Amino acid sequence: MCLFCKILNGEVPSYKIYEDEYTYAFLDIADDCVGHTLVIPKKHFDNMLDVDSETLSRLMSTVTKIARHYVDDCGFTGVNILNNSGVDALQSVMHLHIHIMPRKAGDGVIVYNLKDRMGSNFESVRDLLKLQD
Repeated sequence: MCLFCKILNGEVPSYKIYEDEYTYAFLDIADDCVGHTLVIPKKHFDNMLDVDSETLSRLMSTVTKIARHYVDDCGFTGVNILNNSGVDALQSVMHLHIHIMPRKAGDGVIVYNLKDRMGSNFESVRDLLKLQD
C-alpha cells in the first residue's frame, strides 16, 4: 500500500487541511514552503496519466477551492499549482497528487529551477507533439 493510501486509512498521521467524499488535502511534510499542501483523490491512481475524468474533475475542484481560500482568507497573494506524473518527472509518491504552494511577495521560494534555453526548433517540437484532430 502506498504512503498516501496509508494516510487515508489513518495508518500514517497527517495535518489535514480539507476533506470531502472524494478528496483529501494535507500539509506536505517537506516544509519547503509555508502551507505547501497536497491534494489527493481518495481512490488510488498512480498519476495524472491513469486517472478518469470524473475523479480528475473532483480533484481539481478541491484544488481550486483550497487555492481560493488561501488567497481570499489566509493572506497569501498567489499560488503555484504543480503536478509531477511519472518517475522521470520526479514523482516521488506513486499516488496522484497536486501540490498547492501558497505564495507571498518576497517569500524567497524558488519553485522553478530550469536550465538555460535549450535552443529548440519549435516547428519540429510542434510536429512531434501536436494532437491530430
